[in-house]
Amino acid sequence: MIVKTFCARMDHGGCGILAHVENGKIIKIEGDPDSPLNRGTLCAKGIAQIERLNHPDRLKYPMIRTGEKGEGKWKRISWNEALDRIAGKMKEIIEREGQRAISFAQGTPKGLELYLMIRLANLLNVPNITTPGSICHMPRETASLLTCGFFPVPDYDHPPSLVLIWGSNLFQTNEEGILGIQLKRAIDQGAKLIVIDPRKTSAASRAALWLKPKPGTDLALALGMLKVMVEEHLFENQFVEKWTIGFPDLVQHLKAYPLDWVSEITWISKKEIVEATRLFAKTRPACIQWGNALEHNHQSVQCARALLILMAISGNLEVPGGNVNRVGPPLMRPGELVQSKKFPDKKQKMMAPEFRLATLMGFVPSQMIVKAILTGRPCPIRFLYIQGSNPLLSYANAKETFEALRRVDFLVVSEIFFTPTAQLADILLPAATHFEFDDIGHFGLPHGFVLARPKVVDPLGECWPDSKILNELGKRLGLEHSFWKDMRDCLDEILKPSGITYEEFKKIGILKGRWEYRTYEKNGFNTPSRKFEIYSQQMKEWGYAPLPTYQEWEESSLNLTKGSKEYPLTLTSAKDPFYFHSSFRNIPSLRKNSPDPVVLIHPETALELEVKEGDWVSIETKIGTIRQKAKLNSGIDPRVAIASFGWWFPERKDLDLFGWKESNLNILTDNNPPYEPAIGSTLLRGIPCRINKTG
Repeated sequence: MIVKTFCARMDHGGCGILAHVENGKIIKIEGDPDSPLNRGTLCAKGIAQIERLNHPDRLKYPMIRTGEKGEGKWKRISWNEALDRIAGKMKEIIEREGQRAISFAQGTPKGLELYLMIRLANLLNVPNITTPGSICHMPRETASLLTCGFFPVPDYDHPPSLVLIWGSNLFQTNEEGILGIQLKRAIDQGAKLIVIDPRKTSAASRAALWLKPKPGTDLALALGMLKVMVEEHLFENQFVEKWTIGFPDLVQHLKAYPLDWVSEITWISKKEIVEATRLFAKTRPACIQWGNALEHNHQSVQCARALLILMAISGNLEVPGGNVNRVGPPLMRPGELVQSKKFPDKKQKMMAPEFRLATLMGFVPSQMIVKAILTGRPCPIRFLYIQGSNPLLSYANAKETFEALRRVDFLVVSEIFFTPTAQLADILLPAATHFEFDDIGHFGLPHGFVLARPKVVDPLGECWPDSKILNELGKRLGLEHSFWKDMRDCLDEILKPSGITYEEFKKIGILKGRWEYRTYEKNGFNTPSRKFEIYSQQMKEWGYAPLPTYQEWEESSLNLTKGSKEYPLTLTSAKDPFYFHSSFRNIPSLRKNSPDPVVLIHPETALELEVKEGDWVSIETKIGTIRQKAKLNSGIDPRVAIASFGWWFPERKDLDLFGWKESNLNILTDNNPPYEPAIGSTLLRGIPCRINKTG
């Protein structure tokens, strides 16, 4: 039997796949040639899904800790006992200290489980939910909502003539809803590339222009390009006059950013800045493929706003082949699914209200939860429920995160494997993989479609999907009328506005919205002025800069703005094509392709340090030191080091929590202020560091 479905939770997902099933087991995975998204292609992670599904180390039943945290002593318990204990502890803490003493934590959202978590929290009036939002997607999405009222995505359906790739590497890591094969098809049809990346990626090798900025200076470069576009009158005058607000303010504002300054800050020559701007502005249609790397610094929201302005004034917003508004199909609205109306004063009760954009989207930056656990301010956090996340590897300042997870009164973790974070749990719940339950993919994402991801095989052991765990926990907490008898009822309810059931959806596979162009010509933009807001009055009223404004931060412990003889290199990081954040280090075929954590060093730098290819080196910042293997790369600036992210060693049971400290990039990052003022992003790139050869 062959089951059609879509890849999920190996990356952001979206590739159509064919699962070959015999005797209730998947025996083969291959790309679906009929899928309009990937047309049969599949990456190594997609092929390795069988290895994860059938891995001998999968968690198979609920467990309760019997020894000290991290000691590895567990007792098997039933689901009834696990849920009763969790619900009982939550009720006890809420009765004693109130709902603010409870917190939920989600990793990278991959399905409906995030919405079920928020639903449960809202119905309990628990205000504090943390996600990676402040450093992943939300700076771009919130900036977009404020500026133009929608999240602009590249239109590869009508091939662009030029793609400006900025902080994105689709050939190694998919964006939410966008696959590398879509970019490849555009290139094959003649699209030119401008690539902005400190590393010479495969896309950079094919680019007409490759700009290699100093990590963390993207906003300065964007302001420089805007300056060239404005001063050389390369903008779309008719659109600017009729559909924007604040363009004269922008013209005046850009006078504060001379190209000499931009060049010095970014390490990119004035000639390259001008050449890239002219090529982008004069090639129509053009789109910007922006990525997660832009959100890893204190300028995340302002940088996103600057790139939005580039899209708009160049005349490439909402045109075929540009950056477009992809309206989704008729479904239950996310706000209804999460029952937001049941918690009308949530924003007033959330911690860290100063981050207005985070509050607007309903999440708390992760560092604020960590600090609340450790200090009790602004409120004590006694109970933490984590799903789909490995904070010891993914949160900034890993040592402080470890202290918080060790000291929180009660920690529940839902996981597939024994991760370093899972080993600190009080109760550990075995999560199902995506082949083991019915799901709707890409719900709530701004890419205009959802995917049917049906159950293919029965769950291993006693594993449950996260959505089912939350549904059943809600019932234990006295919310029976707000949850479902069966999760299939939930799926049918979400699909009801489309007039189909989940059973019917499985046969369709993909459900799209009605996609149009230049929709603003009918009713204007979905902003207060009904125009594209170059100048944001809302940002000003909230106390933030109304125009994209570059700020140098000098008060951080990481010495952000200037290097020194003590820390002469600038550290950034890159995601590995064979892993998804901290996942899959235990998958044999993937680990074979990428066996060790590596740091990219320029050969000239390596020569000065007496480091050779394959040497283990120490990477040190002001707050920590780790070890990674040196890999020489002539395609980076000699002043830059590019480290690997998400590393732990599941095979090393002799190391403390599988060696969570050995090569973990977040040992080197800080979670202290300054933060991005509107959404709370922490600094993860552009950090002064030094490298030395180890013994």
